[in-house]
Amino acid sequence: MARVRYGARTGAEIAAARAAQSRLPDIWSTGVVAVWESDPDAVAAVLPPPLKPTGRPLVRVNISRVELPGYPLGAGSFAVAAAHGDVEGWYPLVMPMTHERALVGGREVFGEPKKLGEVTVERDGLVVRASLARHGIAFVEVRGAVSGALPLPEPSQRTDFYFKFLPAVDGSGFDLDPVLVHCVRDERVRGLERVTGDVVLRESVYDPVADLPVRRLVSLTVGEKTTAQRGSVVERVDAAALLPFVHQRYDDPRQILDGPPEGSV
Repeated sequence: MARVRYGARTGAEIAAARAAQSRLPDIWSTGVVAVWESDPDAVAAVLPPPLKPTGRPLVRVNISRVELPGYPLGAGSFAVAAAHGDVEGWYPLVMPMTHERALVGGREVFGEPKKLGEVTVERDGLVVRASLARHGIAFVEVRGAVSGALPLPEPSQRTDFYFKFLPAVDGSGFDLDPVLVHCVRDERVRGLERVTGDVVLRESVYDPVADLPVRRLVSLTVGEKTTAQRGSVVERVDAAALLPFVHQRYDDPRQILDGPPEGSV
């Protein structure tokens, strides 16, 4: 019988796929990163328990073009500073991706709030423009000009916080207790330049980042980096406390109740 492609993979095939994943070469991205101080009450309002605000109400947007073998990937992240116990890091609210493969893996494995979107990084001489867009709205746009080289930072680590959960099939909450994930990213930078410019946040009902205004721009850079990440589940969280924040993951909160109509297959 011919191979049935939806059939089970052999143990050897699964092991080979894992080995190939572990041998991936360094993948470099070119990206624009902006950090600013925002409204402290707004930052605190978007953090689900047990995350808490840090000492500064910072917002960080990263807009990158990743040189994946065979096809480029646009990847973005809009995150606020957060703390979990003694660990400080970032809590992403939305992570637009231009390809489904990057979206599905991040959402299903790590619980990342990824959505399909348009990610643009352009440079013409010294002029830099980068944006995140969905539903025809560029809800974040960074514009500026390169104003000088910066010293290369030492290799560093950054922690991102994600919530991984499964909406209940009956719409009552979750099928299992949600978990809090720490994703530790090891970063190396091979080029970094200062950008003089600004960050524009546009109104969008789907991605309402305009609620986190730019009060004071802290840094704006363009550079090249490579990142390796590893995640771990650190604790199960209170389902009732997380439920009011689930809408952050969806364009329409009613999506979590979507299912096939009666009689459909």
